[in-house]
Amino acid sequence: MKSVNKLNKNKKTNPIGSNFIEYLAEEGILEECLALSSKELIVYQLRNIMKEEAITKQELANRMHTSRAAINRLLDENNQSVTLDTLEKAAKFLNKKLIIKFV
Repeated sequence: MKSVNKLNKNKKTNPIGSNFIEYLAEEGILEECLALSSKELIVYQLRNIMKEEAITKQELANRMHTSRAAINRLLDENNQSVTLDTLEKAAKFLNKKLIIKFV
């Protein structure tokens, strides 16, 4: 998969009639960008909840019976290996509900 930073500079693009999603698809990086933006949104929401509830990484790790390193991976926007099970555990121990939907 092409890296987001390695866009094809030689390819001519037509800005008329195209949109950003089409551009990313033409460059072959749409899926990568969508995955990164989804994880960034999850991390943003988790950090806000933790801040509002004054919950530290260590406290969340203790509640989830996991390591602080695992929480660091969960809160790393670039780590795409988070599982639904981990997200469900985090939601449970933050007294939140995990909702995933296809739109």
